[in-house]
Amino acid sequence: MPKNKVQFNLKNVYYAILTETVTEGRTTYSWGTPVHVPGAVNIALDAQSELSPFYADGIVYYQTVSQNGYEGDLEMAKFPDQMLQDVWMMTIGATSKVLTENINNEPKAFALLFQIDGDVDNELYVMYNCKGTKPGINSTTNTDTKTPQTQTSTISATPLESGVVFARTTGDTPAETKAAWFNSVFQET
Repeated sequence: MPKNKVQFNLKNVYYAILTETVTEGRTTYSWGTPVHVPGAVNIALDAQSELSPFYADGIVYYQTVSQNGYEGDLEMAKFPDQMLQDVWMMTIGATSKVLTENINNEPKAFALLFQIDGDVDNELYVMYNCKGTKPGINSTTNTDTKTPQTQTSTISATPLESGVVFARTTGDTPAETKAAWFNSVFQET
């Protein structure tokens, strides 16, 4: 099967709340059902790695690379109220229906699922253990044209206890795996 040469077009962004359970010193992970976040604009996640050379005999005798996951920005047209509640723990008043933020509420970890189109086939991603900054509040006055304003969250994707950070489909991934990608968080068996 032909392989992608280029990638473009972010779409199908989902989040799934992560639950960690520790039993007898062993951590297991589970995720809720993925929730769609419409309005994907941009994602830019950079690897958080660092080279550490060890010098001996006047040369770099040994070198290590630390792998600390990914960090970057997820830009959306607007983060939906449901995500603000599920991830950033904002609350909706029972009768007022007003969304309220309390800085004492700790944000939840989540898996981030998304699709990036390729020239031949779509590539589907899951970042397993993410935390994100709350999207800011920004807007601008309309002038001759109405230009939509976007919201951004800085996402940090760190490894699970096993070292796994993310997974991505390939051109050889079976169609049934791709078809079910956004139904639940993929885990290699």
